[in-house]
Formats: sequence, structure tokens, C-alpha cells
Amino acid sequence: MGRGCSVLALLSILLLAGSSRSSAWSKPKKFTTSEEDRPWLPLLQSSSPAPDANATTYFQVARPIPLPDGENCSVLLLQHDFGYTFGKPAVTADYRPPPRCWRHGRPSKVVLEWRAASRGRQFDRILGIWIGGVEILRSCTAEPRSNGIVWTVEKDVSRYLSLFSRNQTVAVFLGNIVDETYTGVYRVNISLHFYAGSSDRRRGFGSPADLIIPISRDLPLNDGQWFVIKNSTDSQSKKVVLPRNAYRALLEIYLSFHGDDEFWYSNPPEEYVTANNLSSTPGNGAFREVIAAVDGTVAGAVWPFPVIYTGGVNPLLWRPITGIGSFDLPSYDVEITPFLGDLLDGTAHEFRFSVANALGDWFVDGNLHLWLDEKSARTTGKLIKHRVEGPNLAVDSVIEGLDGEFSTAAERKISAAGWVVSSRGKITTHTFQSLRFGNRLRLSHGGDDQEVNQTVGSTAGVYAKHPGSVVFSEETVRSFPLYLRTVTGDQVNGSYSLVSNVSLGWSERRFAGGKVGFYYAKVENSQRADGTMTVKGNLVTSGVGMTVQDYSYDGTDGCFSRHVSASNYSLLVDESTAVCGKRSPFSVAAK
Repeated sequence: MGRGCSVLALLSILLLAGSSRSSAWSKPKKFTTSEEDRPWLPLLQSSSPAPDANATTYFQVARPIPLPDGENCSVLLLQHDFGYTFGKPAVTADYRPPPRCWRHGRPSKVVLEWRAASRGRQFDRILGIWIGGVEILRSCTAEPRSNGIVWTVEKDVSRYLSLFSRNQTVAVFLGNIVDETYTGVYRVNISLHFYAGSSDRRRGFGSPADLIIPISRDLPLNDGQWFVIKNSTDSQSKKVVLPRNAYRALLEIYLSFHGDDEFWYSNPPEEYVTANNLSSTPGNGAFREVIAAVDGTVAGAVWPFPVIYTGGVNPLLWRPITGIGSFDLPSYDVEITPFLGDLLDGTAHEFRFSVANALGDWFVDGNLHLWLDEKSARTTGKLIKHRVEGPNLAVDSVIEGLDGEFSTAAERKISAAGWVVSSRGKITTHTFQSLRFGNRLRLSHGGDDQEVNQTVGSTAGVYAKHPGSVVFSEETVRSFPLYLRTVTGDQVNGSYSLVSNVSLGWSERRFAGGKVGFYYAKVENSQRADGTMTVKGNLVTSGVGMTVQDYSYDGTDGCFSRHVSASNYSLLVDESTAVCGKRSPFSVAAK
């Protein structure tokens, strides 16, 4: 059995629970199309993407990566055809820093490029790319069609710059299944592009980390290097030794949700499942929280963005425009500098992940970014304040048979403060997280009409200062609104109809500053998608989907906006603007 982005068995998606869809409540599911597909022999034999002229180009709407004016240099990391790869070791390759890419010294920017092509029938598949055990991309494949698809993901990976200066092992895991029914092979090229150019190459709080330690599983293994967290009582950890001269530490967390928790925000409380004797229906309610602990102490929490993968709800909604974050899943930063005083003793310390209320598989790992004092062999520090409040979870339920209405609310606050003495002096760092969650799930018409209205909000900040001056400060405010409604029609001749409405958004405001300047960025990204389809088994036999997306970015490094709409593989409107240039640039290095 294979893991897709939904981590489901290909032939065990039990969508039809009897003669009527109203006989049991069913959450959103994973589907694939029933086009007439055949194995693509050139695809199976070739090692480089060369789709035919009729291939459809899929894409994720994002701001183009700003590039410096200097020279660029590229290196191929990996080229591979991912056929039947489930349960097999990750594909690996050796990386050696190409001298031609570093001849001007430290690059000012590094971009990862994923290019892929496929043809046939296939579910979406989760994938990860690691360099030296450090994850640099979590993604989901597009679902192919009979005439072929192509897609490209470009990601600014400059924050991982220290990885690229030394020999490393590249590992890519994409758990795919190919058989007589599911014929899609993913043909992949992965490259790094290095850009020279003017940049402030001093080291400091705001520059890329000097060292990144992976908090992930070690090779070899027959899976990705992520930890697999299976339920609410499960947790996974790794012990690492930190260099004794660190003065800043940040834990970056990658995560994705699968199986019974792929649509965690639509899960009813367990009391509803029990009252209706729905043993196969996922429960545990709609609230999920990824917790990061250091030596048993809660250091931070992530309330995740509800990524909808490319086969989720109605796959026709995501062709050719994919769901927000599905090709480049977000990672989440937790500042842990205040805890450094307890971690600089030269012994191993435990970093542990768990997921509150988890019901299905969650893939979680972390990257520990460290800034090192080049002028001393040892720094010292002390945690002076640490406070954890919440999550203060409240659930109100009204159950009337298979109908019900459930309201879930939660709040969480985490704060810490600590000082570190290095050659830069005594710097005191304050950090905080403030998280808010609201979810309303409504089930009506015997559970055939399901409606979710949810908002996740967060404010996080870090404030580092000398006794008399601010060294670095940053604050990020985010909001993730989600609306989802699915209406299921009665079964006729083994098929049923499904009407879907989705609204999904990512709103973010980030402010940073210090001795060397000020930076801000504002992102508004929203999608509205509507579709109908007829489903037989787990195959979409007919249907239509339409998606409209509006994206805007405004910051000190420029601005960009794009408006797109599409219906059933065809792009209807695509308008973009970049009306302003770089303004008051913020140097990312601090003294």
C-alpha cells in the first residue's frame, strides 16, 4: 500500500458505505480522474523531462524570486524517474560545491529548482528533499493526465547557504506506486542556481546561519527522513550536540498531514463519532497543534496552514492552478535563543516533536539554524524567563443524529527570555508566540452537507538587544482563513455527485529591523474554487472545476501582484504587475 499526499492505500478508499450517501458521514476525500490512460513508454525509458507538445503546465502562484544582477552558476543535483518507489530507500546523490559557483566568494542568493513531468494516471504524492539531513523542500506532486503534465517549483534557499559550501549527500524521497491502473511515473530534474552579486557579507543575527543541524532521521531508511507521528500519544525526537560558541538558535519545522488527518479541520469530535457508531469516520475534533520541546520543555508551537493537496476535495479545482502551498509547503520558525544557556555544555540535548489530537500520520522534522561566534571558542548564557499558557481549548457541540454543529476555539501564548554572552557582548533575547484558533463545523441533511469555517491567527516575534541598543527585532503576523463546503448527492448506478466550494487564504505581515535598517513585507494570497464532479469508486468520471486566485506582495524589496482564473485545465485570465521597485533596502546582516 502506498502513501500519497493523503497517505492512503490506492484501493482502500471506501467512499461508498451503502446504497445511500446519507447512511454515514464522510469527510473530504482523495480522488483521481478516470481518463483513458496508458503507460508512457518513453517516460519509463528516458531520464530527462521531455513532455509532448500537448502537455499541460501546472503552477503555484507566487512572487517571482528577486535575483541580483551578478553572474549566476548552476549545478544539477539529481535527475531521476520516480516509478515504483514506495517502501524503497530515498534516491541519493553526492553534492560537491562547484568551484565555478564560488569563484566570486560567498553567493548572494541560491535558488532551488524542481522540474517534473508525468503522464498517465496517478494520485498526488508527498515528497521531500534533504541535503546533509537538512530538509530544504517539502512538496506534493501534481496529478498527471493522459496527454502529460509539467510543472516547476522554484524556491529561494539562501537561508541554507552554509550547507552548500561543503560536501553533502542529497536525498529525495517520493513514495510512488506504478501498476496496471496507476501508470504515472514522475520524471524529475533538481538543480541549484547560485547568484553572485552585491550583498553585505558580515555575519550576524539577520544573516543566514553559520551551521544547520538536522533534527531528522538518518539514512539509510525506506522512507523520507521526516519523523512519522501516528497519533496524539506518539512523539519523535533526536539528540544533538550544539557547538559551544553559538549565540543564536532558531528551529525551523517542516510538517505535512496525511491519512485520517489530511482534512483535520473537518474532523468532528469523538462524541459525534461514538453517538452515530461511525467507527470508520475520523474524529478527535478539528484542532491540531505541532509542539516542539527542548529537553522536555515546550519551546514553541505551530498551528498549521491547511494545505489542500492536488487531489484533495475535487482534483479539477487544482488544474492548472494548484492549491496555496501545495507545491512548496510552508515551514515554520521557532526562535529558541533564550534556551541556549542550557544547551552550550557540550552534551547531547533532545529535540522532540508531537501533535496534539493527531489521528493520522504527520510527517515532521526540523532544521536547527545556529549562528556561531567566530571570535571565541565558547559562549555562555542563561534562561531568565519562560511562560507557557494554553491552548485553552473549548468545544461546543450540538448533535442531532447525523446532523450536528461544532464550534472549537483555542488560544495559546508562549514567551521566553534569556541572555548570551559572546564577543558581541551580552545580548538579551525576548521571544513570544500568540496563537488563535476558531473552527465551526456544520453537518446537515444526514451529513451529506458539510461546511467548515475556520481561521488560524498567529503573532510571533523576537527582540534582541544590548543593554543600550537594539541588535535585531522581527515580528510576523499571519492569518489563515478557510471555508469549505461539500454537498453529496445520492448514489445512482454506483456513482454519486459532489459539489464543492473552497475559499483559502494566507495573509502575512512581517517587520524586521535593527542597527542596519528596516524591512517589511505584506502578502495577501487568496483562492476561491468551485466545482462539481461525478464519482465512481475513487475515480472522477466527469465534472468541472474553476479557481480564481489573487496574490499581492508589497515590501521594501519591491512589489508584485497577480490575478489568475482557470477552469478544467484551461487558463482563462492571467494578469500580473510589478509597479514598484526596490525601496529602502534592509541589509540582512547585523554587527
